[in-house]
Amino acid sequence: MYKYIYKFYFTVLLILPVILLILPADFFDKGESMCLSVLFFDFECYACGMTRAIQHLIHLDFSIAYDYNKLSLVVLPLLAFSYFKEVIRVYYILK
Repeated sequence: MYKYIYKFYFTVLLILPVILLILPADFFDKGESMCLSVLFFDFECYACGMTRAIQHLIHLDFSIAYDYNKLSLVVLPLLAFSYFKEVIRVYYILK
């Protein structure tokens, strides 16, 4: 039974980057901020703009990503490392 759950999870892991590549770079640029520090304290935290910045980095818009969040240049490689590590872990479970 758990193999089916891992197969579904593995499929989602493989499809997610494709979806992010298909979405336009400015897909997350519009809309209200959902950050609690902005909503309650009117103060931007270190993660504010990270989703928008990562989406622009995926589409190789480095200057726009840097404008949204300077830490995105560090966070994306860490996210990629964690992502590939998880894909490999699930692959070996299914093997």
